[in-house]
Amino acid sequence: MKDSQAAEARPYHHGDLRRALIDAARRLLESEGPSALSLRAVAREAGVSPAAPYHHFKDKGELLEAVAHEGWDLLDAALGKAKAAAAAPREAMSNLGVAYVCFARENPALYRVMYDTARDKADLPDQMQDSEDSAYCKVRDTMVEGGADPNDTHEIDLATTAAWCSAHGLAEMAGFKQFEHIKDACGGEIPFLRAVFAHMGLFHPGGAD
Repeated sequence: MKDSQAAEARPYHHGDLRRALIDAARRLLESEGPSALSLRAVAREAGVSPAAPYHHFKDKGELLEAVAHEGWDLLDAALGKAKAAAAAPREAMSNLGVAYVCFARENPALYRVMYDTARDKADLPDQMQDSEDSAYCKVRDTMVEGGADPNDTHEIDLATTAAWCSAHGLAEMAGFKQFEHIKDACGGEIPFLRAVFAHMGLFHPGGAD
């Protein structure tokens, strides 16, 4: 059956076409990977005509931008929840690192699109740093709460960047089988992540309890 016929067989009932297309794109990303993503494939997954995506996205690149934007929002939310669950800055920094790695591990295709899209523009999205609710600001603010000098903007920006890069690196590395024996010794995945972060002084800001 042709795509147009398939769309007719599944009448469009979504109240928000843009939302439906982004959701469909995320499903395809996680099930089949970025190479399977196209506006036609997303239309088919959403149950709309092949022309429907063009009402919101001029091409695949714009759709990926929208998916990446949602990914950053979801990461912000995950880190916010992790920070809120902590009783003190020391615990909060560890929670933030663990939440970051878990987000990357649980949403591998989305995570890759987030960074690939930014890399293509050589620029991280504005929402990562400009919003006070952003993931970056949550890390920065937790460091300040743990004793870092908020007036030394150069130092706090370096420290926040270092912490971010550390979590990003662990997210890239944590899945390798060579670390399985260390995970076993630590008592599992999460204790392993916390133990690795404990060896990075940045995740115990200011030594605060």
